[in-house]
Amino acid sequence: MAFDGITIAAIVKELDEKIVGGRIHKIAQPEKDELLLTIKNNSTQVRMLMSADASLPLLYLTEANKQSPLTAPNFCMLLRKHLQNARIISVTQPGLERIVKLELEHLNELGDVCTKYLVIELMGKHSNIIFYDDKNMIIDSIKHVSGMVSSVREVLPGREYFVPKTQDKLEPLGLDAGQVQAQLQSMVETNRALQSFKSLYVGFTGISPCIAQEVCYRARVDADKPIGELDSQELTRISESFAGLMDSVEQGAFAANIVYENQKPVEYAAVTLNSYAEDSRAAYESISELLEQYYAQKNAITRIRQRSVDLRKIVQTALERNVKKYDLQIKQLEDTDKREKYRIYGELLNTYGYGAEPGAKSIEVLNYYDNEMITIPLDETMTAIENAKKYFDKYQKLKRTFEALTTLTQETKEEIEHLQSISNSLDIALKEEDLVQIKEEMIESGYIRRKGGTKKVKITSKPFHYISSDGFHIYVGKNNFQNEELTFKFATGNDWWFHAKGMPGSHVIVKTEGEELPDRTFEEAGRLAAYYSQGREQEKVEIDYTQKKNVKKPNGSKPGFVVYYTNYSLVIDSDISALEQIGD
Repeated sequence: MAFDGITIAAIVKELDEKIVGGRIHKIAQPEKDELLLTIKNNSTQVRMLMSADASLPLLYLTEANKQSPLTAPNFCMLLRKHLQNARIISVTQPGLERIVKLELEHLNELGDVCTKYLVIELMGKHSNIIFYDDKNMIIDSIKHVSGMVSSVREVLPGREYFVPKTQDKLEPLGLDAGQVQAQLQSMVETNRALQSFKSLYVGFTGISPCIAQEVCYRARVDADKPIGELDSQELTRISESFAGLMDSVEQGAFAANIVYENQKPVEYAAVTLNSYAEDSRAAYESISELLEQYYAQKNAITRIRQRSVDLRKIVQTALERNVKKYDLQIKQLEDTDKREKYRIYGELLNTYGYGAEPGAKSIEVLNYYDNEMITIPLDETMTAIENAKKYFDKYQKLKRTFEALTTLTQETKEEIEHLQSISNSLDIALKEEDLVQIKEEMIESGYIRRKGGTKKVKITSKPFHYISSDGFHIYVGKNNFQNEELTFKFATGNDWWFHAKGMPGSHVIVKTEGEELPDRTFEEAGRLAAYYSQGREQEKVEIDYTQKKNVKKPNGSKPGFVVYYTNYSLVIDSDISALEQIGD
């Protein structure tokens, strides 16, 4: 998911088509490292977002506006002074560098036509937006870089602007297969153990690991194979594949696509990623639309993770405490295992104790439960009957402890399972309203105190809704409240209920509408139950399924807890990419 030189080449092509010849209408700086330019061109208006954020540098066209601070930062004010109503002459990229240069024409204070340049460098922590004149002198930049920070290049007003040279990397555009192979051959001589795909992004400018993997896939070469172990045919195929891809980039033959795994974006590129299955790729006509969608989806997942940190901490703390308590209770419970031995000792002493000699430390008698001889320790200061009473007292005490611990251990186990189910709910939450309902459950369960005077919040979160390949509606609870709602209020007796066996997970309901389900729908519902469970990362998950009428809720049990005694089982993967989701 790197913002590589090929992605930037696709952006430059799009910018060249849509903003060249247009005029800069508005300049805003919503964030400290971000610019938003509004450009009017041929009676149309577009916005261009430029971000030099160190963790996420971006450049794309967007329709969305962003709120600006009441007082514009100095860099924004400077650009407004020089570039308000400036015309965009060209948009270029030097080679396949992660750099985009806007050539701008404007009128100075005397009314003379002047040329200025606005450059965005999309280079991770070295990203910057730099404004310089036609003599290559920097006027200002969104980030100042002094000689104390970088020994390669200062980015300060009055310094000369130049593109830092990429060390030991070859510019790939314009190379033929022979030249590519010569570069790879030279790398063989310096590092034979370097993986084949790494040799591409280490040896050529603007290439990401994702693109390097794709080149190897197209060349039918194992990407992880050391370059020094490639035979001449493999080296030739990689070189031809790489040169062919660069020809497509030069010709502007881009194919923007995002790769999804279980409905989550995991990769994108400006060229078709054949190394991923076709049904996992979503194509986009615009690279800007792709970038906006991709990072919006990734940011949504990240944002929910951040918002749920406090809830996760509460759950984890309570979980750790209960696990320790459970371990201690189990150990104490094991100590009560000898209670039956004491009962037998007491009974046998009442039967055979008359044969014990005064002051004896033990007595050997026949155990009529298994017809074997048994030696019973005695307190020599006590009679056999008194020893029997002592053993019965020990038995009664351990019996009471066993009964109490059995109840407590079961309660603690249910508490652990409940907390694990809440943790699973946090894992599958996608929106803030999902977290609201989870928090409400935690309040009602006593893990969080409701603030004084605070009313119960309105719940707007809804279960996941899918359509099976055969047209059946499938619903998945996002949390325990929704699980109960789906199972006991929404589902009818002949609807089918699915759940991952022996682990926290969502209740999955398939509405039958009186029809018989085909095998494929059972499998798809099983995949949903696997994916929305704690076992989603496992290769296979065992799923229990039964008709809803067989599912019961014990009185006083935790939210989402059910029992069933008649069920079927299937073992299946958690790949739900083929399923159509409705709404959220």
